[in-house]
Amino acid sequence: MQNHCAVPNCPSGKSDPQPLFRFPNDAERSKKWAEKCQRQDLIDRSPEQLYRYYRVCGKHFETSLIDSDAQSTVLKDDSIPTAFDMSSQPQNGQAKRTKPTTKDNEMESKGRKKMKKSQAATAKEDIPTLSEEEEYKEYLKSLFEVLLLLGEQSIPPMGPANNKDQGLGSSSFQALLDNRIMCGDEVLKKRYNDNKECCSTEQLNQLIEVCEKFVRSKLVEEIKQSSFFSLLTGDPVKISGEWQLPVFVRYVDESNFQRERFVGFLNFEGDRDILAEKLLSEMTDKWGLDMEKCRGQAHSCSGTHFNQIKILAAKLMEMHPRAVLTLSSSQSLNMSLASGMAQSGVQLVMFTFKKIESFFGQSALLQLELENAISIFYPDNKEKANELKEICRTRWTRRNDAFEVAVDILEALLLCIDSVHDNEDMKWSDQVSQNALEISKALTDFEFVIALVVLKNVMTLTQAFGKNIQGNATETHLAAASLKAVLHSLKEVSDNIDVYHEFWNDEALTIAATMEISAKLPRSFLRKHQAECGSMRPESYYKEHLSVPVVNHTIREMNRLFCEDHLKLLRCLSLIPAVIEQHKSTEPEEVNVQAFNNDIPNAGTLSAELHCWWVKWNKKGKGETFPSSLHETLQLADVKFFPNMLAVFRLIGVLPALALEDNCNVAYKRFTMYMESTPDRFKSKSLALLNINYDVRFDLDSLADTYVKTYLEVQQES
Repeated sequence: MQNHCAVPNCPSGKSDPQPLFRFPNDAERSKKWAEKCQRQDLIDRSPEQLYRYYRVCGKHFETSLIDSDAQSTVLKDDSIPTAFDMSSQPQNGQAKRTKPTTKDNEMESKGRKKMKKSQAATAKEDIPTLSEEEEYKEYLKSLFEVLLLLGEQSIPPMGPANNKDQGLGSSSFQALLDNRIMCGDEVLKKRYNDNKECCSTEQLNQLIEVCEKFVRSKLVEEIKQSSFFSLLTGDPVKISGEWQLPVFVRYVDESNFQRERFVGFLNFEGDRDILAEKLLSEMTDKWGLDMEKCRGQAHSCSGTHFNQIKILAAKLMEMHPRAVLTLSSSQSLNMSLASGMAQSGVQLVMFTFKKIESFFGQSALLQLELENAISIFYPDNKEKANELKEICRTRWTRRNDAFEVAVDILEALLLCIDSVHDNEDMKWSDQVSQNALEISKALTDFEFVIALVVLKNVMTLTQAFGKNIQGNATETHLAAASLKAVLHSLKEVSDNIDVYHEFWNDEALTIAATMEISAKLPRSFLRKHQAECGSMRPESYYKEHLSVPVVNHTIREMNRLFCEDHLKLLRCLSLIPAVIEQHKSTEPEEVNVQAFNNDIPNAGTLSAELHCWWVKWNKKGKGETFPSSLHETLQLADVKFFPNMLAVFRLIGVLPALALEDNCNVAYKRFTMYMESTPDRFKSKSLALLNINYDVRFDLDSLADTYVKTYLEVQQES
């Protein structure tokens, strides 16, 4: 089944969802539908093929022909699509409807009468006998149709359909095939009668692999059409017992919309010395990405994989110097900085944050329990209590101010967690109670407390910068100008670390005393260095092994993530019309825009074009509003008259650090949803690609042809 309308140029889809209706199964009305669609390839197909594989959306039927209720949307009997405008491209997502003529209505009326007399006989006569090769392709298309349906709904094909895991025979995939046979799919029925099965496990895996290659080829084709892109990677995940690196690509499509796509997983196992080269080679040789067109890179990684990801980033920069390293918009700056720190105390904080998010995300009652605890600790400051409650209803452990929030609610958090663990009212399950105990142990560890306090104080210096860098165009432009001040503040802390650490240590001791936690060295250090424990004071230990490394890492990463080349690109946001109007007295610096000289249509006219652009937006008329974001600027009708400016905005649009519009930022959300909702044993790199990119337009004929060429012809040759 095609998941889109068969009418040429029809704009219906994810941005304009419409109900899809099957072609009728009788020959006469099916032929009328195909003729109305004005596609010769449909006219040549049998009614059975059209009925099974093609759809027409509700845009092309008069509203009086569509019955809608709370459960379903159906067409009235004998409906014919008549609302078409084939002469021009649709505009603004709306197809122009044409009113049916009197002649059309008369023809339809006669057709209905004739159809009722000869429907069954005509249908049988018009269905041609399929050759063996055609029949096999029809069989493959049935398999692909079922697989795509399961993939779109994130239902594991191998998952049990009846809660009894008995292999492929009891799977969701087989259950849908059985249903198709019962509904009259003769090709599948014949296959089952001949082989006692519709599809083997080996063949199912081959089908999945073909779908994966098809999806990626479509994505790479779209990326190539956009010219330039940026590469983004997420935290490595385990699938089928192996570490896999999720890879995303950001680009600006031909309609000047920013896009981010998930393009697959790369195996993250193997020799560390050659892993980076292997990954880059696979992206170019196997996937077909042209890394010469890569203009940015961003990596979200934590813990043990951080150093390996740094090697990958450095190797990509070495091979392709214009792939500027930036922050990823999917992760706040402070959480990104902390994720790369190897100190045990920092990792304890980050790991506990993940547990806290998972714990409170499983039940609204647990969230209410936390809010009640917050009220207890802020009885005289209801405004502060309400603010914290509101924050805790979000995924606050990922926020830029997460460490500050954690310190504010730490006592309330412990009270809530301990109450759940005690479970005096028997409200919680044993598993919830056990999870609460694990979190409680972490919260009452002094290493956690002092690491949280150090992170809060150091990250306060980068907090405003991090918020602005992922804000609107004006805020991002401001952040680019404020980096020197942030680095200066961090250096001042580093130069006077003894004094600052003393303050931080006192704050941690005060919190620990309130929570009845004793100040002591980490358990891991005590086990490994028993001889030194007597002479080592906690304050000295945490200064050398926590405060100093945290400050140094922050300075190093800020310089690495925001190099001069990256800052030049961010400063080009001064070309956004609203920013020009706001800073009307200052003409944008051409030196920043010259960073794009090799990628713009005509570098020789850049200076003159830049000045004309500045003059155009320098003065605002009464009641006039100017585009205030990159997204709005790219959609300006006038921007096409400034080809160099358009090219610059498209290049800025691929930068991974810039926040995307909500409707453009779906790939990472879909990826997260897939990883969180799919049981570990059913996770698949191929099915993840299929599920996350379910809006790719699949062609069942192409899938069937690819399968035959890949597997059957190869077997015959061997």
